[in-house]
Parts: sequence; C-alpha cells; structure tokens
Amino acid sequence: MPLVVDRVATARVESRTAKAFQQGMDTPERPEVHVRGFPVLTELASGTLRHVDITAHDIPADGPDRPLPVSRLDLALDGLSKPDDDTEALAHSAEATAYLSYTDVAHAIGLEVSQGTRPGRINASVPLPLGSEVTVTATVSAVSGNRVAFKDFEVTGGELATTQALLDKIFEKPIQLRNIPEGLHLRSVTPTASGLSARFSGESVTFRPSGGSQGNSAQENSSSRTA
Repeated sequence: MPLVVDRVATARVESRTAKAFQQGMDTPERPEVHVRGFPVLTELASGTLRHVDITAHDIPADGPDRPLPVSRLDLALDGLSKPDDDTEALAHSAEATAYLSYTDVAHAIGLEVSQGTRPGRINASVPLPLGSEVTVTATVSAVSGNRVAFKDFEVTGGELATTQALLDKIFEKPIQLRNIPEGLHLRSVTPTASGLSARFSGESVTFRPSGGSQGNSAQENSSSRTA
C-alpha cells in the first residue's frame, strides 16, 4: 500500500508540473515529466524534489521576444521546489539541451543553412545580386546573453570581397534565445545533421506558469548590452 500511495503522489506532481510548464512555455502539448527517487512522499513533505527530468517539444517563437522556436528541450533539474499555489517553481541547479532545427534557423537569419563538412561549422547559401549565389561556411558559438553567433566565414564558391559586406550585415547580430527558463545560461552550440544542439546550465532556475521567459529576457538584454 505505501508503494501505491507513493506512486499516486508521483503521478500527481508530474501532472501538475507538466501543466505549469506547458502554460509557461506555450507548448502545444504537455511535456513529459519524470520525478526520480523514492519515496516521493518524503520529498514532497520536505518541499523539494531531488531530481526531475522534463522533455518538452515545439516551444514556439511567438512575437519579438521569442525569435527562434525550440524543437525540443531536455531539462534535468536538481532540488526542485514550488509553492502550493503553483505560482512558480525553483530548481537549485539545472542542465538542459535545446534543439534548433535548420529550418527555423534559416527563417531567423534569412539564409538556407545545413551542417558543415568540418566539426563546429555550418554551411549557408548566400544569394547575390543578379540571381547568383555563393556557399559560405562559418563557425557557430555561444556568446553572452544566451545568443548564438556565426563567425570565421569562408566562401567556398565566388569571391569573398563581393560577399563580405553582405555577410557582415546578415550576421551582425547573434540569434537571441529567449524561450528558455530563467536562470539557464548557454554554454555551447554544436551543429548536428538536423540542426543546432545548444547546451545550457545554471543555478536558481525559475519556472513561472505565465510569462515564464520575461524575466529571462530582461536578464539577457542586460547581458547583451555588456557583451
């Protein structure tokens, strides 16, 4: 009987956490939530869950504050606490991986992109005047303020002199990632066959049922001004 009661409590807290996360991140479906450890009732009595895994899909890019959708977000949370009214949840520490499809990245920068032939690089097709086109390869990196930057351009076809000004204009501003829970900081970005894999970590990571990324946006805008 104690095991059954504990499993019921686990299912209940997983459902409530999934609902709150869906409301905060505007996902079309509730994420998968797994509370690790036993007995969960003891953790609930203490007010803190030792470890929670969350997998969410299709976090949208609605409006100017969310320019790039996240295809999938995998979260590993340690020390998750939340008040009874579900106003917010706070994780002592967290690690996360966000997956950004090349289709969405292309929409964000206005160029068709794909994985490069060398590690850490992407290929981009750059249209030129009179209907011509060149292929450019660039490195992808994480910069302050949870932003993705493209640097070290190499033109594989055509003259660099004719495209340098255009590249500088297109890639002048790194892509801002704002649909990420507050407190997570971008550590690395890796091109894969299907898109960019962005790794995050942080402490005192906050989740709110509504406007969940607004505080993060303000924090990152401040970081961007000092970058």
